[in-house]
Amino acid sequence: MSDPSPAVSRAFVLAAGLGKRMRPVTATVPKPLVEVAGKALLDHALDRVIEAGIGTAVVNVHYLADLIEGHLARRAEGTDRGPATLVSDERAALLETGGGIRKALPLLGDAPFVVLNSDSFWLEGPASNLRRLIETWDGDRMDGLLLVAPTATSLGYEGAGDFVMDPDGRLERRGERAVAPFIYAGVAILTPGLFADTPEGAFSLNLLFDRAIAAGRLFGMRLDGQWLHVGTPEAIRAAEERVRASARTP
Repeated sequence: MSDPSPAVSRAFVLAAGLGKRMRPVTATVPKPLVEVAGKALLDHALDRVIEAGIGTAVVNVHYLADLIEGHLARRAEGTDRGPATLVSDERAALLETGGGIRKALPLLGDAPFVVLNSDSFWLEGPASNLRRLIETWDGDRMDGLLLVAPTATSLGYEGAGDFVMDPDGRLERRGERAVAPFIYAGVAILTPGLFADTPEGAFSLNLLFDRAIAAGRLFGMRLDGQWLHVGTPEAIRAAEERVRASARTP
């Protein structure tokens, strides 16, 4: 018996950034096409989308856009790779995370959708974290549901964390706390309604996260596994070593 269709049927993969912290690697290769453990970061993200049962992904492009479009075209030639991909073209102007999604809303439709940073990379636990996120989504209570990772065990992350989470999963900003226990893992489910009355042009998703927090409608789900922050050339090597180590673990 096949799995039922997921409650979320479209994904948006953020692939337009300049990847400045990844230089010199990204001087000639856009960050989404940088390989980790033998596979482009973009393919890691799109494979997660497929594993979660989502059939369509929108990918935005700006920096070295032709290379990303060519990669997607080659991927589409494979008969069983999926998902179906649509391109949101930001060559004219980089719109940041929020503005990029806002521009692509006509391609995403009226239902809640998944957002993934193209460098969202993690070692999976016993079950697909993206499937778990979809199963946890509750549109009656939520405008956004973020995959969050424990700050203390995330590889390649040295910041003070992003969020605190109450027992019901509701998120609040770190505020004046010295350290917060959770970091945003670059994956979320958002409702299109969050983008009402947003500005034209570039803006950050943090604007919408803060709106949802103010309304008591931003929630988190703890990642089961380990989040690997792949933001620099050194982080690539560290992530690959962690992947190799996990493969050796019985």
